[in-house]
This record gives sequence, structure tokens and C-alpha cells, in this order.
Amino acid sequence: MTNPWSRAVASNKPWRRSVMSQEKILQTIQKHKKFLISTHVNPDPDAICSELAMAIYLRSLHKQVFIVNEERVPSRLAFLSGADKIKGRQDVPALEYDVALVVDCGDIKRIGDVQNLLKADKPLINIDHHITNTDFGSCNLVRTEASSTAEVIYDLLIRAKCRLNKSLAEHLYAGIMTDTGSFRFENTTCRTHQIAGELMKYKFSPTDLYRRFYETIPLNDLKAFTKLISRFEMDFEGRVVCVELRKKDLSKFSEEFDLRDTIFKFLRSCKGVEVYVILTEIKPGLTRVNLRSSRSVNVAQLAHHFNGGGHRKASGCTIEKDMKAARRDFLNELKKVL
Repeated sequence: MTNPWSRAVASNKPWRRSVMSQEKILQTIQKHKKFLISTHVNPDPDAICSELAMAIYLRSLHKQVFIVNEERVPSRLAFLSGADKIKGRQDVPALEYDVALVVDCGDIKRIGDVQNLLKADKPLINIDHHITNTDFGSCNLVRTEASSTAEVIYDLLIRAKCRLNKSLAEHLYAGIMTDTGSFRFENTTCRTHQIAGELMKYKFSPTDLYRRFYETIPLNDLKAFTKLISRFEMDFEGRVVCVELRKKDLSKFSEEFDLRDTIFKFLRSCKGVEVYVILTEIKPGLTRVNLRSSRSVNVAQLAHHFNGGGHRKASGCTIEKDMKAARRDFLNELKKVL
């Protein structure tokens, strides 16, 4: 049956679609008591902060909330208020709930084994901002013009006339800040800055937040990172830079260290580079590819070719081949768009 809240509805009127979806979500929330919240595997700060923000809102309405992800919260994000309440799938063998709410996830497959907790007869709310979102929910609030899922949630809460507080504002700000690269990326809009300004009225410290996310690198991790830098490789006459991460490389870094994010930050300073590629060995015959673009190359399309997804300038996919073959196949596809 066609989903009546699909983005295909009123496709020429995105504002109407957004308002309709917001109202449908708020009506669903009003009617039900128990909520399951989840997000994609290997969650980034926007994903975790969006989960926590929705949980705060739902609990303010005296709803029962369970946050369950594929794995427990990464240690580097454990400082976030409420993160200790997020369960890994291994902690929750079964769960009774009324509504499932998935945030910051372009495809339901990306929530991993949490899929096995879902029930076909229960409402599924999908809140996201990825251009490759598949509209997998029974209600879809997908705004691809938004900087982050946290921004989408902010607007939803404003429509709900939610009374923001310091904790809620801090989580929303953190999600926006991190997904915009501290307001440096092209997904940063006037609206993004306006929302950030409104959130700052709640007296948390943006400076402290920034430091917790970006200025707490353990010294041993920094030393290991400097050795890794020498292995960066250039392709297509310097237009593409690739980094290969083997399991033995990953073992040299602490769980607190966001290696991929640090690599991308470093690579963005390279003059003339258009596409940044990190290939990670998951296991023999399985390679994760993370992508960033600084110019016109649409890496979401590249990721989609390999059944992945994301944004025009930040995306990823998983290739069922070893590192060497995955790199070869990916670069061959990339060559077509350069």
C-alpha cells in the first residue's frame, strides 16, 4: 500500500509536506504511550543527540521511552547527558512498544539488528535529512534542505509548542554544530544560524561543547595519527586522496578517538583535492567506504551505486570485497564522474 505520508505526496510543495508530516507525528505521539527510538549503526553525534532530544521531549509528555541502537554509545560520546540510558541491541532481547521512531537514518537496514525488534503492525516514524532517504516509515519527516536531523527536530518541537530547556537545547545545538562542521560546511544556512542563536539563549556553553567534541584527543592517539598520515595516497593527479585502515591500524587508537572524523578534518586542508576516501577493513571480504567531497562531485550518487547513501558531500557504503578489490571497483566508478 502506498504510504500516504511519502515525500512523493505534494512533491511540488515541500513546505506542505513537512507540515503534514509534523502534524501526523504529533498526533501519533499524543495517542501512544511507549516509544522505541533508534538510529543508524556507527552513530555520529547528530544521530545520538537527535535520539536524546526526542527522548527528553517524549518524557516531558510522560511517555515511556526506550533508546536501542545496534551497539552501546561510543565512549567518545558518553559525556552527553542521558547517553548512559541508551542500550545496545545485545541488552534488549525483546521489547514491547507502541511506536518506533528512527532518526538520522536514510534506510531502515542501517539500524542493523534493531530491525528485529520492529513490528509490522506498529507505527514507524522516520525523521531525517539525508537526500537518499527511502521513506521507509509509515510517517516520514525528511527535510533534505536541513543541516542536520537535530534541525528537523527543532522545528518539530517548535510546532509542538514544546518548552525548551537547557539540556534539550544543548543536545540540539550539538547535533547541528557537529553535522555542519562547526558551521563551516555548505549545509549551513541562515536558518541554521538562526536556530543556533535561539538555542544559545538557554545558557549552556558552546565553547565547552566544542572542546568536548574536538579538543580532547589523547596524546597516544595523536602520536599514532601522525604515523598514519604518511600513508595517505593521491589518485587522479591529486584530485582524490585515499586512506586505507586495516584492523591492525584501528587497534592502535582508543575508543575515545574519532579516527575517521579526524582524518577528514586533516584532509580537507589539502589544496586541490576534490574527493576524500577512507576505506576500512571490517572483516575479510568486507570493506567500509566513507566519502567526503569539497567541490561538485556528488558522493551520494557514488555511494548509492554500491547500495550506500548519505549527502552530496558526505556519504558512505559497504562493499562486499577485500580492501584491494573494493578500492579498485570504487575508483573505477569514481573515474566516471571526475
